[in-house]
Amino acid sequence: MSMFCDQCQEAAKNVGCEIQGVCGKSPELSALMDTFIYTLKGISKVTLQAKELEIDTNEADLFVTEGLFKTITNANFDDDVFEAEIVKAFDLRDELKRQVEEKGAKVSKDDAINFRLETREDMIKKSIKVGILSTKDEDIRSLRGLIVYGLKGLAAYLSHAEKLGYSDNELFIDMHKALAATNEDLSLDEYVKITFDVGNAGVKGMEILDRANTTSYGNPEMTKVKTGVRNNPAILISGHDLHDIKELLEQTKGTGVDVYTHSEMLPAHYYPELKKYEHLVGNYGNAWHKQTTEFVTFNGPILFTTNCIVPPKKSYIDRVYTTGNVGYPGLIHVPDSEDGKKDFSAIIEHAKRCDAPTAIEDGEIIGGFAHNQVMQLADKVLEAINNGSIKKFVVMSGCDGRHKTRDYYTDFANELPQDSVILTSGCAKYKYNKLDLGDIGGIPRVLDAGQCNDSYSLAVIAMKLQEALGLEDINDLPIVYNIAWYEQKAIIVLLALLALGVKDIKVGPTLPAFLSENVGKLLVEQFGLSSINDVQTDMEELILN
Repeated sequence: MSMFCDQCQEAAKNVGCEIQGVCGKSPELSALMDTFIYTLKGISKVTLQAKELEIDTNEADLFVTEGLFKTITNANFDDDVFEAEIVKAFDLRDELKRQVEEKGAKVSKDDAINFRLETREDMIKKSIKVGILSTKDEDIRSLRGLIVYGLKGLAAYLSHAEKLGYSDNELFIDMHKALAATNEDLSLDEYVKITFDVGNAGVKGMEILDRANTTSYGNPEMTKVKTGVRNNPAILISGHDLHDIKELLEQTKGTGVDVYTHSEMLPAHYYPELKKYEHLVGNYGNAWHKQTTEFVTFNGPILFTTNCIVPPKKSYIDRVYTTGNVGYPGLIHVPDSEDGKKDFSAIIEHAKRCDAPTAIEDGEIIGGFAHNQVMQLADKVLEAINNGSIKKFVVMSGCDGRHKTRDYYTDFANELPQDSVILTSGCAKYKYNKLDLGDIGGIPRVLDAGQCNDSYSLAVIAMKLQEALGLEDINDLPIVYNIAWYEQKAIIVLLALLALGVKDIKVGPTLPAFLSENVGKLLVEQFGLSSINDVQTDMEELILN
């Protein structure tokens, strides 16, 4: 076994990648990430002590947040970055230790707080002792994995919110407590509690990001987004960071360069403060996993702001730029500047030298149905529920992916009765957001709330409907859940839904590989969590029963 990674849905044999990551991650990179995560656990433990002593921990809060985000699937493939981050982690941890001891407190002798490595070879060797399989008990390992992967998703939300000036010290404390706990000798019951604490933190994290986005850019509005192209040179922007697209739109204004969104950046078109830019002209392509074919025909440069980058092909690698926590060897990286702004002049000049995009489709996508927009349609929605025009809402949120098994979600959407409405967020929507599913009394049958980051909207919609219909239990709503997952932001969304008390969620194409039999059984017994079957079986169980 050269490595072991089980954090994404495409883990080999639904067990774990042992030779090379399906995502493209090398064994060396996997080892460096494992060691880096271990150093973050040490920082979290010391940070908790420092907070109690009223020491300023802002740098540590952000370092752990961004560090967890860097290790999310398809974000950063650069070994050099993680070697450097491990060295930074040692320095930051040691400085926190010094300040804690200066206050007269004793720092734990925990290995995660005290080890130090000088060479990359030593960092890779260390990973064998601290990686996933170093936890021998299968159930404890499963819960530790669930906690860490949930925290990676939470870190993504906290990172985006912080860039817009929104943060919450209590959420940082929640993150540090849970991360540090995965390096402690706790009981199964204690880890179960921590897992659901992470779910509660996920609800709070999604709320603060929703507030940050809507305060900064306005409430998303129902919007028709074009999928065709214009005859101008252009930049394609991918990922999730709205702060970055705002910067890019400002810097491209008046240059003759158009901007197109890709994959999870599609919902940028829904925000008033972003859609006002006339040169934000449309969305190009589909979900992340099709980039290796679609980027060839875009012709202009592509900017990745967060995951989901896959190893670029030679046919377009010279046109790919990264920023933020994204990294890939050999690509040009646009760094942050001291004032928090980024200089995108190089990518803009590159775009001017390129041909306009080649059209791969010509149509429209409708979206923008976050909670504020749906609440504006509340009277129509309630009337449709009361007169039987809408019998079921189906939450089909989450991630898309490469496997043919994911065609299930397209087939499921097509087979839904005409009195069903899909509530969606995340790139899973690309399985059905271009289908002609019609509407119900002017309400589109696919209501797209936005990115996976915007899943909070679906929870708000459910809670508002519960209130309007006078129901005591959220599970009494005419809402069912059929969720696709791929990476760790989907894990925090799942934990958040469980924390809200939502039951009988179906997850696919498979349940996470890191769930042990006993942990899976616990989730089944307490929450009715299950994996998808075939379309007809699930249709009868979820919709027709």
